[in-house]
Amino acid sequence: MNISSIDITIFVLYCLIILTIGLYVSRTKKGKVKSTEDYFLAGKKLPWWAIGASLIAANISAEQFIGMSGSGFALGLAVASYEWMAAITLLVVGKYFLPIFIEKGLYTIPQFIEKRFSSNLKTILAIFWICLFVFINLATILFLGGKALDTVLGVGDGSILLSSIIGLGLFAAAYSLWGGLQAVAWTDVVQVILLVLGGLTMTCIALSHVTDSGSIIDGLRHVYNTVPERFSMILSEGQIITPNGKDAWIDFPGLAVLVGGMWVANLYYWGFNQYIIQRTLAAKSLKEGQKGIAFAAFLKLFIPIIVVLPGIIAYVMNLDANGNLSLDASSGFLGQSGNIVNDNASPWLIKNFIPVGIKGIILAALAAAIVSSLASMINSVSTIFTMDIYKPIINKKASDRQMVKVGRITSLVALIIAMCIAPQLSGLDQVFLYIQEYTGLVSPGILAVFLMGLFYKKATNNAAIWGVLCSIPIALYFKVAPKGWSDAIIYVDIPYLQQMLLTCIGTLLIIWGISSFEKKESDPKGIHLTKKVFATSSSFNIPAIIILLITAFLYAMFW
Repeated sequence: MNISSIDITIFVLYCLIILTIGLYVSRTKKGKVKSTEDYFLAGKKLPWWAIGASLIAANISAEQFIGMSGSGFALGLAVASYEWMAAITLLVVGKYFLPIFIEKGLYTIPQFIEKRFSSNLKTILAIFWICLFVFINLATILFLGGKALDTVLGVGDGSILLSSIIGLGLFAAAYSLWGGLQAVAWTDVVQVILLVLGGLTMTCIALSHVTDSGSIIDGLRHVYNTVPERFSMILSEGQIITPNGKDAWIDFPGLAVLVGGMWVANLYYWGFNQYIIQRTLAAKSLKEGQKGIAFAAFLKLFIPIIVVLPGIIAYVMNLDANGNLSLDASSGFLGQSGNIVNDNASPWLIKNFIPVGIKGIILAALAAAIVSSLASMINSVSTIFTMDIYKPIINKKASDRQMVKVGRITSLVALIIAMCIAPQLSGLDQVFLYIQEYTGLVSPGILAVFLMGLFYKKATNNAAIWGVLCSIPIALYFKVAPKGWSDAIIYVDIPYLQQMLLTCIGTLLIIWGISSFEKKESDPKGIHLTKKVFATSSSFNIPAIIILLITAFLYAMFW
């Protein structure tokens, strides 16, 4: 085992602290039954700082800590667009989406679909989200987390992969199943502090090993001077070829990142993703929720330092004197088929450069990132199943006690299924981009339905159903259509971010067309919007302006 007893002690102490906090805030008074609002929305009592911290803790998981570092290793800083553009997206969500969600008193995002369109469409989307969370998100987070622990604690040969996956899952379940969102949100406050400090520590220590001087500044300067092209946010074709021979432009197609499908990915994720938006629905008030979103947006600007930069550092540290990537069998980067496993960048740094004592802290930070997201996701799965399927369809007279019980059972079942799937994901390259790409098959259609539901009063239920159903074959056409089809019909082989944009636009046009055909009047369920709905206070506006200016500066610096 590549870890000392001191590190193990620190890690165990972290686990005990999180469990203690989670169980303490979950307690109920003797004889009192935990209500659905307490369990699924933390009693709607979350302050802004807890909301902001919980948003980041839920977002930053193994797919970022491990997967995004792997993408940093493969193609550089360009992947940071997911973080910096997310900051802007959060501001859009806070100003234009959250006021409507809070006003509707939602527990879940599918409930908005029911209020705006119909129960049938709500059920369709609820089932979709449950499947997506369990089979894609939960499974990949467990796999990446288990893989990281296998590399750091073992020898990286998969010998403790399964036990790591099971351990992470059970740890997340230990407090989240009992306490619900309240336990998740309050432990997230501690977890986000730990993962940010731990991530910064890992980055600084790695930089200190880049040059003989041991200086962090010298290390950063050396990394930048060695691979300046990997600090470009806007890529051109052929500018960066990944270690496995793929043109990085395919994943980040130049200016199309800023004006194309990245908006689809981010608006869907931050605006209509249950396990993210759920903590804002639990805010004390709309103003608190908006302040929490602004706080999270500010934190997002710094996240690339702890999840992208380590990957670039690992890449530079594995270059030979001629500037070529030099990896042998002992490096831990070579897969069974001879491919380069980019996602081993962060585990490799932790294993080889983090000293005794600090390694336990870094390991705890890594676990915090993984466990907080797992806890958030299984809580959201249980919320959607209980509130959108069990209560309205299976048991309309269910009591609070019954619904909380069903929520806990649902969480456990979802976790077990994900644990069974996770080990089968071995061999994937750049798992972060894998998640984005395959989520992108369905997210454009879902986003189009929500946008039309929010801002187009004439959008009808039939149009929304046809739109979301047609979005799948449109997305699949771009994704799986053989290139040989170009001889027979129109076919364009384009990056998946552009595929997402075209799929979203196509779905919007379908909903608009069918709605126009069905009626000229506004739909009775259409949302009445006024300037007052979107009015925001200075406590949101001032941070928003600062965040926009910083983001513009960052893109100008690394253009």
